[in-house]
Amino acid sequence: MKASKDLGYYVRRFLGEHLPRVRNVSPRTVLAYRDGLKLLLIFAAGSHGRAVAELDFLHLGRQTILDFLESLETLRGNKPTTRNNRLAAIRSFFRFVSSDCPELVEQCAQVLGIPKKKGDSPSMGYLAVDEVNAILGSIRRASRHGLRDEALLRFMYNTGARVQETLDVRASDLQLTTPAHVLLHGKGRKQRVCPLWDETVRRLTELLERDRVDPGSDQFVFRNRQGSPLTRFGVRYILSKYARLAAENRPTLARKDVHPHTLRHTTAMHLLQSGVDINTIRCWLGHASVAATNRYVEIDLDMKRKALEGLSPADDGKPTAPQDATLLSWLESL
Repeated sequence: MKASKDLGYYVRRFLGEHLPRVRNVSPRTVLAYRDGLKLLLIFAAGSHGRAVAELDFLHLGRQTILDFLESLETLRGNKPTTRNNRLAAIRSFFRFVSSDCPELVEQCAQVLGIPKKKGDSPSMGYLAVDEVNAILGSIRRASRHGLRDEALLRFMYNTGARVQETLDVRASDLQLTTPAHVLLHGKGRKQRVCPLWDETVRRLTELLERDRVDPGSDQFVFRNRQGSPLTRFGVRYILSKYARLAAENRPTLARKDVHPHTLRHTTAMHLLQSGVDINTIRCWLGHASVAATNRYVEIDLDMKRKALEGLSPADDGKPTAPQDATLLSWLESL
């Protein structure tokens, strides 16, 4: 049965009204969902040999969507995580359609029943304290961008902020007097306050003064030479550059893939190893659930277990079972 409204009508309502106004999601989420639906429509148009404008819901059946998800991995080289993110956008769209168009409920239910794909859990790399110090020590503060780069990397290590959270920081988000802290704008419009260490405060203060930024203004803190906000690629380049320089004195860095999220993992592990409780770390990182933060506990416990396995137990004077003794005779000897 043909839907009472065409496909384009629902796509426009979903992206233009439902997501921003009803669900109040962030603009970045709207763009991510838009990109997922755009890829799906292009794939469906190619599969059915027609223009995107000629598509209707009959061309977006369960099998077509399964083929699309498969193509993300085989043709585009996406990982299961990306596949699942695209599927989440598609599910959200069909859930919206099913609530407004009764004649499509059955088709929507078939799409909503497509399961996520389980992928391998990636190893969580992080840096040792001496490696972090080596990276920070490789920055020449007197160089053109040295002060900005040191303030940037110290800030990311201090806060454990995601890259986009770091790039979104404005001068008005900073309080550089006691108690020093920053207001971070996280995923899903969630905000959190994170304390700033004294050294981080000093570098940020120097940066704002040098760039003549009013502390109460809406100017971005971390900017490029044109005065525009740094990009995610810019942050990755900066960190990679100093990691390579630091590797000359800390060869262990040469064997690690150091990227911005590595600093986030490093912050979490160092907080945990310093005795900070898990719920505080969860709030520090902005995790919605403590389950995400528990990954660091598991890694830390695994490290401790391996360390214990390398130790030889001391002789405590208690009898041990000889290889040729029966269980009963050994029990009698206790």
